[in-house]
Order: sequence, then structure tokens, then C-alpha cells
Amino acid sequence: MVVFNGVLKIKICEALDLKPTAWSLRHAVGPKPQGFLLDTYIALNVDDSRVGQTSTKQKTNSPAWQDEFVTEVRGGKKIELSVFHDAPIGYDDFVANCTIQFEELLQNGSKHFEDWMPRCPACC
Repeated sequence: MVVFNGVLKIKICEALDLKPTAWSLRHAVGPKPQGFLLDTYIALNVDDSRVGQTSTKQKTNSPAWQDEFVTEVRGGKKIELSVFHDAPIGYDDFVANCTIQFEELLQNGSKHFEDWMPRCPACC
């Protein structure tokens, strides 16, 4: 197994056409709204360590962040991006996630994320 040692710089740009989950609709009043909009943010983890979290984008299913994170990584195996709806009551709601293996990135040899892999339809 290939691991990554070095500085990781990642820019979280946008998510497109996120769908509300049944759980995120639990506080909606009346019939399930067709145009329910999410208050989304992305949690960024390297392996089991939290690197950062984007700001919350209010009332949109296609949020744009343009947030950058830089961290030192030792023995890194994977990057995980998890999208959450900032719930008004209780725990935040999981919406989608995407896992990228460092091994896939390093084998390609590219230095730019756009060249490493195609867009993840759930969150990238």
C-alpha cells in the first residue's frame, strides 16, 4: 500500500444538485416540499483526522465554497469529503460523501487535482 507524506493543499469548489435526504426533511412542516433547500457544509478528513470544515452555504442545493485547506500529512491513505445539512435541531444530517485514495493520486503522477480524477457526482 502506498501512503502519502507531505503537504496537502486542497480547494473545495462546489457541489451540484444535492438531494435532500428523508432525514433532512424531518423538520419540514406539511407535505414534503419539492423545492427543499439545504444548508450545506463539507467536512474534510485525512484518514481519521479532521482537517477542516467549509463554511455553511444557506438554502442551496448547488453550493459554491472556494475554500482552501493546507495540512501536513504523514502516512496518509485517504481523503474523505462528507457533505452535511446544518440541521436546525439536533445532529446535522449526512447528505453525501466521496473518498479519494492517495494511492490513486500518487500513481497518476499529476500535481493538480483537476487532473487526478473526474468529478465525484455526490460532492466534488
